Order: sequence, then C-alpha cells, then structure tokens
Amino acid sequence: MPDRSMRGVYPILSAPINEKGQLVVEDLERQVEWIIGKGAHGLGIAVATEIFKFTEEERDLILSTVVRVNNGRVKIVMNTGGEGTDVAIALSRRAEELGADALMIRPTSFIPVQNSEQIDYFVRIAESVSLPIFLQDQPTAQVPPAMAVACAAQHENLCYIKVETPPTIPRMGETRDLAEGSGLVLFGGAGGAFAVEEFKRGSVGTMPGSTLPDMFVRVWDHYQAGDEEAANSEMARHQALIGMLAQGQGIANWIYKHIMVRRGVFTPGSEFARHPALKPDAEQFKEIDSLLESLDLIGK
Repeated sequence: MPDRSMRGVYPILSAPINEKGQLVVEDLERQVEWIIGKGAHGLGIAVATEIFKFTEEERDLILSTVVRVNNGRVKIVMNTGGEGTDVAIALSRRAEELGADALMIRPTSFIPVQNSEQIDYFVRIAESVSLPIFLQDQPTAQVPPAMAVACAAQHENLCYIKVETPPTIPRMGETRDLAEGSGLVLFGGAGGAFAVEEFKRGSVGTMPGSTLPDMFVRVWDHYQAGDEEAANSEMARHQALIGMLAQGQGIANWIYKHIMVRRGVFTPGSEFARHPALKPDAEQFKEIDSLLESLDLIGK
C-alpha cells in the first residue's frame, strides 16, 4: 500500500544558482536545514525549483543532496513529469533509486491529447514504481476532478492530487466531493495563497514556495487546533508578500531567491534564476525589501 499519511506544509525548494548558472550546493543544504528547522512537514522539488531547466545530472545532484541532508526527517516529493511516458518513467525510477518518498507529475501539455491518453500516461508511470504519486493539476496542464478520481481508481499509487488550477477554492471543493471514498488525498498549491479556504474544503496540506515556511506552519498549526481566526489573521498579515510571490514563474524565481538571501538562507550571489526568467527591476526589489522589513523577516 502506498503511503497516504502525508499531511501539512511541504514547501517547494528554490534552487540557489550563481551568476554562471551553477547550482550552489552549500546553499541548497542550508535551505533544507532551515526549512526543516521552521517546522515543515515535508519538502518538494518541483516547478518552483525550476527542475525542468536542469539536466538529468543536475536533477540527480539536487535530489541526492536533499535526501542526504534530510536524512529521513521529513518526506521528500520529487517532480518527475515528462512530455513522453518513457521519459517520465525513467525520471520516476531514478527518483525512487535516489530516495524520494513520493513523486509529483503533471499531465503532458506540449501536444494536447485526450483525457484517456493522460490517464494511461499516469497509470503506466504508477505501474513502474512503488511510490505514491501526486497528480499535479495546473492551469496549463489540468487534471480535472473527474480525471483525478479515474486515475485513483486505476492504480493505488495515484493517490494524491495537488490542486492548482484557479479558482482553486471551488476546484478543491469539487474534487473533495467527487473523490469521496476513492482514497484520493488532496493538497493545495499555487503558493499557498488560499491555504485556509482549501483546508476547509478537504485539503490536508499545502505546497507553497520556499520563502515563508514558518508562516505557513503557524497557519497549519492554528487551523489544526481549531483556531481558524488565528490562521486567517496570519495569512492576512502576510497577504501583500504572498501576492508579490504569486507572480508568474520566471520572475517569481528571482523573487523567491532574493527573499532567501534577505532572510539569511542563501549567500549573496546565489539568487540567480535559470534562463529564461524575467528579472525584477531595482524598484521592485526595494518594494520587496520594504515588505520584508515591515514583517520583521530580514535575517530570519
């Protein structure tokens, strides 16, 4: 039986990159320790990690580093999607070999195919590994609720879904209703912007970016304790920063990493995004710094 016990806050790691485009392993190690130290329940390596911009050798280095530093303390979810089934199977098997606890896979999107083909894609991958799989429902590669339930019915490893197609609040509610009795476990994503509303609609976890693990853990703890008002207050206090982080991939990667430097996790010079990625201008960096200062997050 696949592990259906995963719950809580699973931040998606940022990849520390220097000006030459090289991974800064020491900062990746520091980030893993920092996020675990903030109380996160798991770690993700996925789209916000820019995993699709790395070679297979670099992907292996990232995952093996995270597994080594984590040393079994929390669960690790690795994105292993590909535009071909054989590619995704190879990436998934490799992630299992390197110690991932779960996989996360979005549908293929380069060439549109019928839903039946997407279901077959997921089932073939599930048959190739022994790990639980998060179906990743994104705006550009959607897993509609009915498709998610159909996948879960065809293979026990297809037992999680990360709901990210907006508007996520009704999407989560519809998925919960259709998935009743299927064993499908619901998580939220999209930067955690609607985490509390998603918890109310059946989500048992959230996968935000790397920059605010402590805040999301507090939100989770408040909600689990039955104090929804405190959870909402925590979200509201950070709403401007959450909105800043919710910009599209590319520019968001620069913002994540700038914040990681300002919070003292990444060393200056490790905040570059893999090309192509739009870099914020100097004025926006100042606006981010102002938000961080107002929230007392500098160096913390």
